[in-house]
Amino acid sequence: MLNLHAPVDVDVPDIEPDFSAPFFAGLQVIASYVLAGALLVVLIMLIVAGAALAFRGLASDRVRTWAGENIMWIFIAAAVLGAASGLFQWFVNFDFGF
Repeated sequence: MLNLHAPVDVDVPDIEPDFSAPFFAGLQVIASYVLAGALLVVLIMLIVAGAALAFRGLASDRVRTWAGENIMWIFIAAAVLGAASGLFQWFVNFDFGF
């Protein structure tokens, strides 16, 4: 017959991840630049769309039509990118590498 009882005196050490690999810092910097660039592009789009809708003589009819159709999507993109940037900053630090 087989003895299927596990030994009671097994000492399992705590397991902690090691994030000291050199490419992790590079990936964090690249992700920071991508998130910051995307946030800047969306912010500029939001400013242009808001200004086009607020001031009639500032932009052409085509720009105002584009702004009217896409202003909600721009707000959603800004919210999603802001949340992703906040989570990234909270987890791994928002580091531009300067």
